[in-house]
Amino acid sequence: MSAQRNNQALHLIEQLGIVRPVELKARGISMAQFYSLVREGLVQRQARGIYMARQHPITAQHMLAQVAKQVPAGVFCLLTALRFHGLTTQAPAETWIALPEKARKPKLDYPRLRVARFSGAALSEGIETHCLEGVEIRVYSAAKTVADCFKYRNKVGIDVAVEALRDFSQQYRGQATELARCARICRVARVMQPYLDAIA
Repeated sequence: MSAQRNNQALHLIEQLGIVRPVELKARGISMAQFYSLVREGLVQRQARGIYMARQHPITAQHMLAQVAKQVPAGVFCLLTALRFHGLTTQAPAETWIALPEKARKPKLDYPRLRVARFSGAALSEGIETHCLEGVEIRVYSAAKTVADCFKYRNKVGIDVAVEALRDFSQQYRGQATELARCARICRVARVMQPYLDAIA
C-alpha cells in the first residue's frame, strides 16, 4: 500500500472531520488502507464506528459533532440547545436530543444521551443546521428551545426555563414574534405570558 495513497486517505479524513468507515469506502478508500492508518495511530477511534485524524482540532462543541455523526436523525434540544445558544449557565451532564416518538433509542458508548420525544410541528419546526468540525448538526433555534423548555418544564425545571426566557429577551430582542410562534407550536403561550409580563 503506497505512502502516497495513505497520505491522500489521511488528507480526506482530515477534511471530513469526524468519519464513519462506510463513508470512506464510498469515497474509494479501502478498509485495509483505513485500518493501516488506525494501526499507525494517524487515525483514532472516538466511539463505536466513529473515527477522526489524530491532528483533528477539537473544539468546545466536539461532543455535538460526535453525537450528530452517530444519531443523524436527532435534533439537539432543551439544555444542550440552550448551551449551544448561550442561554443558560447550566452545564448538563447529558446530551439532550429530540427524536420522533417511535424512533429507537440510540445506544452510544459515550456521551450519555437524554432523549426527549417530540412529534408533529413540535418535532419539525425551528430546526437550524450548523457545521461543526466538518459535521452538519441539527439544533432547535433559540426561540424554539425557550418554548420547548416551558413545555418540558417538569424535566428541566421552571427556573431553567425562566432564566432562558430572560436571557433570550436580552440577546434576541428582535425575535419576539418568532418566540410567540414557537410558544403556539408548543402550546405554552399561556404558561409563558406571566413570565414575559414580569420581564417586560
